[in-house]
Amino acid sequence: MNKRYSYLFLIFLLVVSCQYGQVKKEVKPNIIYILADDLGYGELGCYGQQKIETPHIDALATNGMRFTQHYAGAPVCAPSRCVLLTGKHLGHAQIRGNDEWAARGDVWNFEAMSKDPNLEGQRPLKAGTTTIGTILQKAGYKTGIVGKWGLGAPLTEGIPNKQGFDFFYGYNCQRQAHTYFPVHLWKDTTKVLLGNRMVSPNTKLPKDADPYNIDTYKDFWLTDYSSELMQKEVVNFIKENKNQPFFMYYANPIPHAPLQAPKKWIDHYLDKFGNEEPYDGSRGYFPHRYPRACYAAMVSYFDEQVGEIVATLKELGIYENTLIIFSSDNGPTYNGGTDSPWFDSAKPFKSEKGWGKAYLTEGGVRVPMIAQWPGKIEAGTETNHLSAFYDVLPTLCGVVNKDIPDDTDGVSFLPTLLGTQQQEEHKFLYWEFPASGGQQAVRMGKWKGIRKNIFKDNLQIELYNLEEDIQELNNLAEKHPEVVGKIKGIMEKEHIPAEIERFKIKQLGD
Repeated sequence: MNKRYSYLFLIFLLVVSCQYGQVKKEVKPNIIYILADDLGYGELGCYGQQKIETPHIDALATNGMRFTQHYAGAPVCAPSRCVLLTGKHLGHAQIRGNDEWAARGDVWNFEAMSKDPNLEGQRPLKAGTTTIGTILQKAGYKTGIVGKWGLGAPLTEGIPNKQGFDFFYGYNCQRQAHTYFPVHLWKDTTKVLLGNRMVSPNTKLPKDADPYNIDTYKDFWLTDYSSELMQKEVVNFIKENKNQPFFMYYANPIPHAPLQAPKKWIDHYLDKFGNEEPYDGSRGYFPHRYPRACYAAMVSYFDEQVGEIVATLKELGIYENTLIIFSSDNGPTYNGGTDSPWFDSAKPFKSEKGWGKAYLTEGGVRVPMIAQWPGKIEAGTETNHLSAFYDVLPTLCGVVNKDIPDDTDGVSFLPTLLGTQQQEEHKFLYWEFPASGGQQAVRMGKWKGIRKNIFKDNLQIELYNLEEDIQELNNLAEKHPEVVGKIKGIMEKEHIPAEIERFKIKQLGD
């Protein structure tokens, strides 16, 4: 009888399972990767910022993990995003610098670009490239990107919808993102016309204009603010996909210049900072009456958007099952009216021009990274694990239980996030950059080796002990030739000649 009842009970369980689904099924986590643009290491409250308020991003750190030694893929936009999405460092990446692909024609003519998509966008990723998007699609995820792409012009194989993303809304082209009031954005492969008239980036004030009169700047705040439009698409994507696993890559251009922010936030910081001198536009982008207040306003507005995303997840009941990662594509900039030294944007690193964006110094490539995953990542934790953008792809492979591609340069930091396994460590991190004079850099333990001005045939390696000299001021190359020798060997081994002419460094044998 016991066997008979056991058999009947088993039949009952099978019937229930078939009728209501599996008795217990592991739910795949949602993943949101938020990428700021030109946000310095020291521009968040949780990383020591004193002037700009970022309570919602700080809350991610309070409820999750803060990384202190995380590095961007590159010191500028497009290559950093290529490294992030493909899991390959700059010695192996397809896109190694910003390439506006000028052979096509007058690519900096914004009116011409608005009429001809053949002039828009950057050098494309190849068809068939393995990206975070293609991997997550195969894992059953709905994938979306909102924001700035920069990895393939509209009519090429490099567009988001052909590189692993089911949904795209935003700027295809980095140059178009030089205004937050463009005449169009893209939704998948459709050009969406906006209610803005054409005001080309780098437009200056009229010669007879009063720079102290706020009405003088009316041409630089128009109708459709792209950051607001993109935020709506992010929230809508989350709501539409609440019942299935999704990946949202939110690449908002904030706080990249130009200085354009909602009035309520500018007023907030004007009250906080007091009156200031206007920016006349002489260092690029648009002029602004209150440049410091506006820059801070942009960061706080983005912070407010992060808060709305978290609130939406809670409202939908999917907050507990969502991994959020927040980072920046490179260090703080030096142009467009921004004032990185005043904000101490790269603190504890140097924030002046030549030390931040576009350079392989710590201020140019070390960036904030925060990860929050309720119930998985211990709240309020911090790690000094050495990591880089090319680690994100293998980490997310681990999150969704997919095999890591053999050709990645990355190391999964999932064990660090979960605190459950022994973490594999990088023996070194590597960068090269075919711009700003030509540069190479290696991080190896406490050591940082860097080559500058390679295009002037300088192959000397400067050596810095970051444990004692965080600002890279005391070159120790002559005192430690054995360390320099190891770094030189890494530089030679990790550099594979670039296929694209613009990215070749002939002094390295290309």
